[in-house]
This record gives sequence, structure tokens and C-alpha cells, in this order.
Amino acid sequence: MEKNSKNFGNENSGIGIYIHIPFCKQACHYCDFHFSTSLRKKGELVDALCKELVLRKNELLGKVETIYLGGGTPSLLSFEELQQIFETIYTNFKISESPEITLEANPDDLSNNLIIQLSKSPINRLSIGIQSFFEEDLKLMNRAHNASEALECIEEAKKQFDNISIDLIYGIPGMSNERWKENLEIALNLNVPHLSCYALTVEPKTALKKFIEKGIVAPVDEEVAKQHYEILLLETEKAGLENYEFSNFGKLGFHSRNNTAYWEDKPYLGIGPSAHSYNGKSRSWNVANNTKYIKSITEGILPSETEILSKEDRYNEYIMTGLRTKKGISLEKVEKEFGKEYSEYLLKQAVISLKKELLILEDQTLKISKKGKFLSDGIAADLFLVNLD
Repeated sequence: MEKNSKNFGNENSGIGIYIHIPFCKQACHYCDFHFSTSLRKKGELVDALCKELVLRKNELLGKVETIYLGGGTPSLLSFEELQQIFETIYTNFKISESPEITLEANPDDLSNNLIIQLSKSPINRLSIGIQSFFEEDLKLMNRAHNASEALECIEEAKKQFDNISIDLIYGIPGMSNERWKENLEIALNLNVPHLSCYALTVEPKTALKKFIEKGIVAPVDEEVAKQHYEILLLETEKAGLENYEFSNFGKLGFHSRNNTAYWEDKPYLGIGPSAHSYNGKSRSWNVANNTKYIKSITEGILPSETEILSKEDRYNEYIMTGLRTKKGISLEKVEKEFGKEYSEYLLKQAVISLKKELLILEDQTLKISKKGKFLSDGIAADLFLVNLD
């Protein structure tokens, strides 16, 4: 455990704040994030979040450009608890003139009254966890909402918010191409400006993993997920949404500034149990235990571990994030930040993928081709540096 007293960043650069709200009504079968279904310590946890914000207010330089409340389920917080968090942030940090402030929310929490309350807060963007508009998918994933709640909350949210993103999951066992396409049609017809779409993954120690092992649920089929992704690319392009990052699709002016900051290597503070922070030189993360987190913060000690990133670590992260985005990997940037031997290594490793037309090289920038998009993680791994020094 350590308390970081150094300042990182630039006074003129922007920073982000991520706040992890570790509470959920019930456990989704696929989720391996840190959360608790007991809300007993919710008030204490919010107090601790605010104290951590004060403890770390001088850790990063620059104005706050993005604030993101994720989880867990941030929409479980009361309006008063949200106000407490925002008052702490605005009192202790320099905030840009037009920050992007996002709240993750579940449809079953978004009553008309809450949506109106949220619209009167600093929150200007909602990220709504729909996942599917079909009951059978929602039941398989053990989501707390139903299909009608999903539709109703979006229509009500649109009356108060212009900037709305919805999450959808594809590759779900039993989901046909037709049902996935219908899911997308429903979402696109709702005319929200942003979609985040993720392939269902089977994580260790989740209920989904156990159900598949016992034969209760069919295994996830990667070929089906690939077909769903190809449908996703086609339908979003027709609807005028730009695929600016592998899983993210948005109208111009509505790309997630929070997510984009991660991919562009900007520093951010991660507040709350299990939250990660990054300052350009190192990455740190808080303990993934609510009780230990609250106790430590109450004592004025940050319950975190820190990893100093090596040159190879930073190169590999740039390769991974750059390849997932529309901007790609700049050979000029690689040479400038890491050295000529790194850019030469990168080009050498890219030869096979270039020949297979999985990668494209244009204007000294490596980009993933449409053919290679679904394989981007594997292609990135081929470009990683194992040991150059």
C-alpha cells in the first residue's frame, strides 16, 4: 500500500476521472467485474470515494475533461449520493469548460423521475446497459431488466439527454444472425448517437462458465461471433455510425471522449475499489474489496499497488490500443517515442499480416483492414515486443 505524492501530467493537458461504483442488484452470469449485491455499505463507500478524491486531488496535473461513473451499477446511487460525489470533484479539481460526464445505468433503474433528476445534475451522457432487446437473451445473462423496460427507458432518456450510448452483446448462445440483426435494427431505429457492442466472453469463475461446463448452456461459438461482428459493421455503416474503435460506433460529435482518452494515452485517476489509474509512467490499482477499501481510505491510506511500465510495456500498449482504433499505429510516433529499432521491428513483424491483407500501410500508419478487424487482438499479439533490449 502506498500514497503517491508526486505530480504527473501537464497543466495544459486534460485528465480523466473514473469512479467505480461496486454495487449491483444481482449478478449477471457473464460478469467478472468487482461488485457486491449487498447495498449495506453504500453510504460508507460513497464517503470513502469522496475522501479518496480529496487524498489524490494533486496527483495529476491538468483540467478534468472526462468523468465516468462505471461499475457495477452507478444508477443504484441516490441523487443525493451523486451530488455528494460531484460536489467533491468540483471543489477539489479544475474542471474544463465542457467536460463529458457519463453515468452507466441499467434500464430498471431509469424511472422517469430519476432521468429528470439526472438531467439536472452535471451528468450530460448516459451509457445504458441494454445488452439485448430479447427476453431469452436477458434471462440467459440474468439481467435485472426486461425487454419492455429497455425500450421505455431509452425513449424517456431521449427526452432529457442528447448524448446517449447503449451497450449490446453479440455471440450469445442461441442467438441467430437474424435475431442479432433485429437487435441492431431496434437500436438503430431508436436513433441513439452511440453504440458499444461486445462479443460475449466466458470468464473464469463466472456462472456462465459453470453453466457451459455442466452443459446447461451451449458453448460460445467464435465463428458465430465473427458473423455477428460482420453484420454489426455493415448495419452501423449503413446507419451512418463511424466504427472509431473495434467495439464502439458513433455519429460525428458523439464519440466517447472518455474511451478515446484511454486509447490516446491520456492520464486518468481511478477512484474506488478495483479501479485502475494511469499517469503515463506507471499503472496503479486499488484493492478489490469494499471493506478493506473503506477501512484503508478512512485511515488516510491509499489501498493500491503500482506497476512501473517498462519501455516494452508502453510500446505493447500503444500497439494494442492503436490497432483497435481508426487512427491506427503511427510509425513516426513509434520511432520518436521508442526508437528506430522499434519501428523497424514493427514493420518486420507486420509483413505477414500485410501480405494477407489483414493490415494496411498508408501514410506511414499501420491500420487494421476490414478483413482483419475481428482478428485485431491476435494481429496485435504478433506485433508485440517480447525482448528487444
